[in-house]
Amino acid sequence: MKRRSFMALAAAPVVAPLLTSCSGNANQMEVFTWWTGPGEGEGLAELEKLFAAAKPDVEFVNAAIAGGSGDQAKAALAARLQASDPPDSFQGHAGEELADYIDSGVIEDLSGLYESEGWNSVMHPGLLENLTKDGKLYAVPVNIHRANLLWYNPSILEENRLEVPQTWSQLIEQNEVLSEQGIATLSIASAWTQLHLLETVLLGELGAEAYNGLWDGTVGWQTGEVIAALETYTAVLEVSNLSEAAADWQPQLDRLMDGTAAYAVMGDWAYSYLATNQGKVYNVDYSVAETPGSVGVFDYLSDAFTLPVGAKNRENAEAWLTVCASIEGQDAFNTKKGSLPARTDTDQSLYTDYLAWNLGQWLDSSTVVVGSLAHGAVARPGWATEIQTALGVFVQNGDAVAFADAVALAYQNTKS
Repeated sequence: MKRRSFMALAAAPVVAPLLTSCSGNANQMEVFTWWTGPGEGEGLAELEKLFAAAKPDVEFVNAAIAGGSGDQAKAALAARLQASDPPDSFQGHAGEELADYIDSGVIEDLSGLYESEGWNSVMHPGLLENLTKDGKLYAVPVNIHRANLLWYNPSILEENRLEVPQTWSQLIEQNEVLSEQGIATLSIASAWTQLHLLETVLLGELGAEAYNGLWDGTVGWQTGEVIAALETYTAVLEVSNLSEAAADWQPQLDRLMDGTAAYAVMGDWAYSYLATNQGKVYNVDYSVAETPGSVGVFDYLSDAFTLPVGAKNRENAEAWLTVCASIEGQDAFNTKKGSLPARTDTDQSLYTDYLAWNLGQWLDSSTVVVGSLAHGAVARPGWATEIQTALGVFVQNGDAVAFADAVALAYQNTKS
């Protein structure tokens, strides 16, 4: 099997309308994202306001395509890049997700912009390390998100005399009590949320060091420890509402708020949805903890923007990237989206409730940082696609050995 690059994501159903909608001119700046949902849409709107203030004569073209985790958007983007019709800037996740774009030569080296704007000294050093490839920087981060979070309904726990589980086994054991009350222990949604859950189970069961080893090839997928962790994942699914999984992450969280589920594993974009869009109160209507087994670990992902080679409005794109990296841009965006700033010199007083708790852990030098599988930090797009495909089978048949074999083979076939 040949190595699959990001181009393999191109999907025919979304190509045609895009190829006829992207004629650019000097008075435009087209930004491509998958931010249309609650919180993320408002965050993007804040950046658009700042860009409009900086470039009042330029039309901002929002080319967002809906869908949590960006699967549809990434397929559409791949089609446009294949057709040499890039937007002026597109969203990507820091880490391995950008590697194929870099190797394929479709995004520009932004190291000069970093130097001229002084960003090397204000961005979080650990994040810069993940953005750097062969000494060059190819994207501008606008935020930091956390993936290893267990959201819960505190009233359900109190009424049933339950504590937040510290291990996945404890969460599974709570199902006996919760199921008697007609409450799902774990709420889950579409395929990408099942991948998101998988990474948090692997992290909790294996620990940070072995989890990292899964992605750099130093820990084998077919070892007994990994198979046992995958079997735990199957057991976790058995106490979820998998048979009636919600379409996306917002209705997944709604089940916590209507009292039909106790827990949900989701990134911290959930905070913006619950606090801002649903008007819920932190530590009253909802609360959050690290996913079982991951206290002291920060499973990160970061949204970043690129400058594609051949962008029609290059000057405007650089102005957009400057807005994204500014203190004003990062504070305006992240307080809406429920994420943390990539810069270390923003106004920390703006980050309250959950965000204050999370910011303290991100800046704590003792926190162990690992990267997210489901959100592009640790696996190249080709391998990640193969994992997602194999997971769809694994969720149905529960065959941990077959899944591990498929992922190990895909790693060999897709590694650079």
